[in-house]
Amino acid sequence: MWVPLWWWPVGFGVAALVAAELNMAARALPDWLPYVVLLLIPVWVLWWLSRKEIRVVDGELVVDRAHLPVGVIARGIAVPASAKSAAMGRQLDPAAFVSHRPWVGTMALVVLNDPEDPTPYWLFSTRRPAELLAALGCADTSKS
Repeated sequence: MWVPLWWWPVGFGVAALVAAELNMAARALPDWLPYVVLLLIPVWVLWWLSRKEIRVVDGELVVDRAHLPVGVIARGIAVPASAKSAAMGRQLDPAAFVSHRPWVGTMALVVLNDPEDPTPYWLFSTRRPAELLAALGCADTSKS
């Protein structure tokens, strides 16, 4: 779930601008030091934003650090980019588990069938919701 490619030059540009300002203000520092230190910051920030992972492993759906047994999933649906605003806005249940990345257009919604769990469904960003729902073994009910 990498951030868009255009974020990288913007991040480096901002870091280079701040490094140039710092270089002009602190003449006692070596000229290269602000650039080396500050250009590492966008690398770390953009990597940190892109670290989220979604996988199906050993009968569990893993979204970042949250785990859900596949057996409690009743059905699933792919949320297209055109319906994302409604799903994240007025239709969102406050008890739902949400994992959202604004730069990913599509989402997947899996409804739970567990009477002991107060969470009605999981809603999370994914670039390939149809493939994920197929891996979970639940049919995408949006196509019916």
